[in-house]
Amino acid sequence: MLFLSCKEELNTPFKEDNKTIILQPFNDFSKLESKILVDSLNHFFHPVILNSSIEIPKTSYVKDRNRYRADTIIRILRDSRLGDTITVGLTNFDISTTKNRIIDWGVMGLGYRPGKSCVISTFRLDKINRKSQLMKVVLHEIGHTLGLPHCIDKECLMRDAEGGNPLNDEKDFCQNCRIRLKKKGMNID
Repeated sequence: MLFLSCKEELNTPFKEDNKTIILQPFNDFSKLESKILVDSLNHFFHPVILNSSIEIPKTSYVKDRNRYRADTIIRILRDSRLGDTITVGLTNFDISTTKNRIIDWGVMGLGYRPGKSCVISTFRLDKINRKSQLMKVVLHEIGHTLGLPHCIDKECLMRDAEGGNPLNDEKDFCQNCRIRLKKKGMNID
């Protein structure tokens, strides 16, 4: 399995009756990578459903920066979801959001807390560790949709990237984040 190193580091199991996770790849995202991500996420959530690829929303494109607005993508994914699900958008394109006074802050992913959808981009991921970093960003943004804030623990999956890429330092959810997930009904051993 291509996510083996990530699976070994991330050993946090989730309850079988957890929310359904729907992966929504955009046309620029690899079908093979989508399928591998489904298999890896099935170790943490059940069920994980892979939708067919769709076009990335043209209304989210910012021409002068050649980026897509993550908040617009999230809104579109949220409005198209069904039932008690979390929809995870997947793209290779550069995405951004507004952070503090910066109107067009580039991000690896964005998820509101709590929320119903999030979006992840591989654009800022390390080429060598891309597969494990992708899994970590997906779990981080799902954590936000479940209500988790950023964490100060530098090895926690919920750590704030603070404009960099610290994903190789992150190992798993820290004890505090585990407790928060347990309070939300998650079974974390």
